[in-house]
Amino acid sequence: MSTRNTIIFAIVLITGSLLAGVLLWDRFPNQMASHWNINDQVDGTMSRFWGVFILPVITTGMLLLFMIFPMIDPLKANIAKFRPIFNLFIVLIILFMTYIWTLTIFWNLGSTNFKMSSAMLPAIGLLFLFLGYLLRKAKRNWFIGIRTPWTLSSDRVWDETHRLGSVLFYVCAILALAGYLFGSYSFWFVIIPTLSVSLFLIVYSYFAYRREQGVNV
Repeated sequence: MSTRNTIIFAIVLITGSLLAGVLLWDRFPNQMASHWNINDQVDGTMSRFWGVFILPVITTGMLLLFMIFPMIDPLKANIAKFRPIFNLFIVLIILFMTYIWTLTIFWNLGSTNFKMSSAMLPAIGLLFLFLGYLLRKAKRNWFIGIRTPWTLSSDRVWDETHRLGSVLFYVCAILALAGYLFGSYSFWFVIIPTLSVSLFLIVYSYFAYRREQGVNV
């Protein structure tokens, strides 16, 4: 997907969210539900203005960062090698944020007959699946991927760590989707695997670098 089409698609989605918020403004409560705990109970609220517009604003900020980072990366030539895949990832992130915004809007309009965690899990699973694919294709750079001092110091360590990371995030995706079957425990099927994989890959990249340097491990 081209960068131009990515930007156009993102702007359309964000603008659509903003316009929908304006059109539905009078139907929202003054204090809107904005956070749910692991038992799918509302445990946080915010004013109507921020409840409607904070996610589109955050999404806009994310889009700007996604556009700026590849331009200022010292290794931007490497990003260019997988830029179409990265653009698809941006699209998925924008879709994911819009989906979460939509769930929040429906809830605050009175459609509360669904569990927020269960509704989010399929989207998280699909996002992890594509993240696994992105990691396999990513080349060494400073902003996208598993960036540790050791992966950034070696193409070989970068590639080795990202191949493993790709597989592990596929596993995270499967676990996130499986969490749908476990009700209130579904939260842990996302958090524990994600944190465990992230920590493991940091440690793995360190030892992969030591092996490359000929240091016994």
